[in-house]
Amino acid sequence: MSPTTTDLMLPESALEAFRCALGAAIAARYPQTVAAQIGFEAPRRPEFGDFATNAAFPLAKIARTAPNAVAEILVADVRATAPDVCAHFSSIEPVAGFINLRLTPAVWQTQLAQIVRDAETFGSAPSNGTRVSLEFGSANPTGPLVVVQGRTLSIGDTLAKAMRMRGYDVFTEWIVNDFGTQVDTLGRSLYARYLQRFDPAHPFPEDGYPGEYLLPIAADIAQRDAERWIGVPQGEWLPYFSRHGLETLLALQKETACRFGVHYDLWQSERALHESGRVREDIDHLRELGLTYESEGALFFRATDYGDDKDRVVLRSDGRPTYYGADVAYHYEKLKRADRVIDLLGPDHHGYIGRLKGLAAALGYPGRLDVMIAQQITLMRAGEQVSMSKRAGNIITLDDILDEVGVDAARFFFVMLATDSPLTFDLALAVEQTSDNPVYYVQYGHARIASVLRNADAADVAFARSGAHLDRLSHAAELTLARRLSELPGVVQGVVDHLAPHRLAKYARDVATDFHQFYTECKILVDDRELRVARLALALGAKSVLARVLDLVGVSAPETM
Repeated sequence: MSPTTTDLMLPESALEAFRCALGAAIAARYPQTVAAQIGFEAPRRPEFGDFATNAAFPLAKIARTAPNAVAEILVADVRATAPDVCAHFSSIEPVAGFINLRLTPAVWQTQLAQIVRDAETFGSAPSNGTRVSLEFGSANPTGPLVVVQGRTLSIGDTLAKAMRMRGYDVFTEWIVNDFGTQVDTLGRSLYARYLQRFDPAHPFPEDGYPGEYLLPIAADIAQRDAERWIGVPQGEWLPYFSRHGLETLLALQKETACRFGVHYDLWQSERALHESGRVREDIDHLRELGLTYESEGALFFRATDYGDDKDRVVLRSDGRPTYYGADVAYHYEKLKRADRVIDLLGPDHHGYIGRLKGLAAALGYPGRLDVMIAQQITLMRAGEQVSMSKRAGNIITLDDILDEVGVDAARFFFVMLATDSPLTFDLALAVEQTSDNPVYYVQYGHARIASVLRNADAADVAFARSGAHLDRLSHAAELTLARRLSELPGVVQGVVDHLAPHRLAKYARDVATDFHQFYTECKILVDDRELRVARLALALGAKSVLARVLDLVGVSAPETM
């Protein structure tokens, strides 16, 4: 029995129908069991089919027989009770206890028709009403953005785009740490560079920021103000140099983020939180909730009651809020206006995970805050590690990386590995125009499809968009590519569920690989018009999916290369 054109299913519908039929078979055969949770996964080896379920394994003990014997019984039962469901599968086989499923070509053809029809909207989900606050990239405004910020910018922006695609209302934020000792240190460092314009032997502060990025800022002040600030009291020059350095460097950080294709809904000033009174108000709120105590004149938050390794000072003995005290206010504001709060922090912030989650729980929002840590980056060039140290002054800025490899390569390379995995960035590989360079490989796939479509007859391409003659697609390479394209919604949802943007980079390479294989094994512009139109439709689907994934990662989809 084969499905007719009126009862064709999409893959997810066919799997759901099989899930129901298998669940009914289990309930009938083993009534003493609790309703089974039946899941499907793609087998590691394609010869085992499109999907597999291990539903037979938990039943083996009850049946007192091997899992594969249970699988054989269940497959026979489903074949007998739900032949209409089985008609959507070309094979349903028990193998080593698993039930392996292979969908009919007709199901993948139906899926491809939807992909071609939906084009750039395929995989998008309607609004689910969930508000998400996503903070990422935040850096002290005491220098230019460096490599690790490049990684957090790529990961955060990709995650924001993926969440929006799947129906989340995402609000992106950057906290500007413009309050505290680092601002004074910046002012003293900039003032020393200013004085060195007139006296090169003037000493530089031991704890200062020695990077050369302060030199042009100091030169600008010297040109505008001449010797105005020489010999004046610190109380006069420090606020000026701190503010001027802060404003200049923050503007440069915003410019770099924009160049990198990242735009924020809010640049939140820490100083503004203090000046508005919200920091003290929210610390007082902790006090009112009975979550603080005093010791040696300082006010402590009972963080150990919420899983932290020690209690945290929120007010110093002199009454000044700590940095953690400011975190109280900032996160309380975010928790009040969002259903979910996500912080993406740098590699030196592991200690913040417990204390921030504990803070959310204490404020009445347990489980609502997630903390991601982007691990360290090692830069390699010509087989040698590139030394980086902001304190030593030999920094590699994000702009340096963009100048060398470009935005596309940087965005793709930064997001390729799991956030919690250290990343080695091969600068030489990033500029290679070979298949060894992953971003070039993916972009070349998109450009190759564009070339095929340019060389095709325009009427054929237009006809292909209607989804006509897709029943002609039966070659293994055709069905493999159609199956891969169908994974887009699930891949993006997996990115959202697991906070794992690197899955998009891998998926982009998988789509490109499957297209290149299809291109090699199946000539697209054949004489047979029906087959030609069907293969053009598959090419159109691959092009739209690749472009969508590249856009999510922040990489361009070139028409020519």
